[in-house]
Amino acid sequence: MKTAISHLGEAAIRQVLGYVSKSPEKNISKILAWSKKVARDPYHKELIDRAGKLLTDVESPWYGFTVSAFRDLHPHIRDTILVNYFLHSMFLGVPKQTAAAEKLGVSVPFAVLMDPTSRCNLNCTGCWAGEYTGEDLPLETMDRILAEAEELGIYFIVLSGGEPTLRKRDIFTLAKRHPEQVFHIFTNGTLINDEFARDMVEAGNVTLAISLEGMGDYTDARRGPGVFNSVMQAMDILKKHRCLFGASVTYSRDNTEHVGSEEFIDLLIEKGTRFVWYFTYIPVGVNADVNLMATPKQRAFMHKQTSKFRLEKPIFLMDFWNDGIISGGCIAGGRRYLHINASGEVEPCAFVHYATDNIKDVSLLGALQSPLFKAYQKRQPFNQNHLRPCPLIDNPDAMVEMVKESNAHSTESKSGETAGEFAEKLTDYAAAWGVLADAAAQAEGTFKTNTAG
Repeated sequence: MKTAISHLGEAAIRQVLGYVSKSPEKNISKILAWSKKVARDPYHKELIDRAGKLLTDVESPWYGFTVSAFRDLHPHIRDTILVNYFLHSMFLGVPKQTAAAEKLGVSVPFAVLMDPTSRCNLNCTGCWAGEYTGEDLPLETMDRILAEAEELGIYFIVLSGGEPTLRKRDIFTLAKRHPEQVFHIFTNGTLINDEFARDMVEAGNVTLAISLEGMGDYTDARRGPGVFNSVMQAMDILKKHRCLFGASVTYSRDNTEHVGSEEFIDLLIEKGTRFVWYFTYIPVGVNADVNLMATPKQRAFMHKQTSKFRLEKPIFLMDFWNDGIISGGCIAGGRRYLHINASGEVEPCAFVHYATDNIKDVSLLGALQSPLFKAYQKRQPFNQNHLRPCPLIDNPDAMVEMVKESNAHSTESKSGETAGEFAEKLTDYAAAWGVLADAAAQAEGTFKTNTAG
């Protein structure tokens, strides 16, 4: 239920956005100047100054990015997402999260990732969800999770799978029941059509990240013949309806140089993509191929390319796991996010298939206090070099310790592999990446000691 503050805040933000949209080239600078005057916190004034330098410099890619957002996105989607993210998730939500965390003695995350289904219409090589059973998370359970999340100040909900759009009716039902939430869907894009895009416009609070491994055969080799063309068609439909969407790109040994190329980024920008989540391939599952992982040199290449493109391209980029410097290390284990799979198992991360609690048996608040999450949080950060943030692929011994300490069980249906056996497969990779990551961090001035913490 909306409070008086949220009502007034939403009305004020929508009024400001309407004013800016009339002439974003002229009015962005006026709004920034006004915001600086009314801001009381010196830190907020500093942030506004930083934003002003980027958003009013016509040579900056962020100027074009912002003007384009006001010009090209549907007003209902643009305004609803901005209101929900900045007002509900940040301004109202974060203080509630902080207060709840102090009371509970454990972290309260900014986002919840959950899987409406583990079913999928594709069978992609090396899928991190491929070892789950084909189940659906009941609508009533998801609705309860969202209500409990709002009580804790969590207003950013990520949906994955499986293919979540197989549950599209339930997704839009949830979006309408929880209009203050941002719903961010990771999808293969093959089920997107005009009806889906119209539903996004009507809801206003739904965004998409469409999975890709590159152009043409790069995507089809992993996802199946014709998938790339289906994704291009989906992007054209979403752009036509002025929806907000981005791409989710997995880089592996086979495609890193391609998806890190200027040609690929320019294609995504042309298609109307506003952001890209880069994920390095993680060999999840007992039969996962470690040789598909990007080499340490390729991972270093992606770190260099994303840093370069942020200065040159009008698109928002985030590189998991190389952006640990920005996030202060691993964000999983309830620190800033958690994962609830379609069976209800509450996992630290989408790639860490261990749990001690099931959301069908406990509340979200109870799940946040799980032994596994406590084991995570007392070890975070897992490495003082945040270019080595992950307990799975960068510090694999940590994962073994946490599973043992919490007595967590595997959530995979077919796995006979122990945490120790998985860690052993990653030992050489972690050591090789550690050498490059330490050198890079020292060169960038972000790291002074290689002591794990």
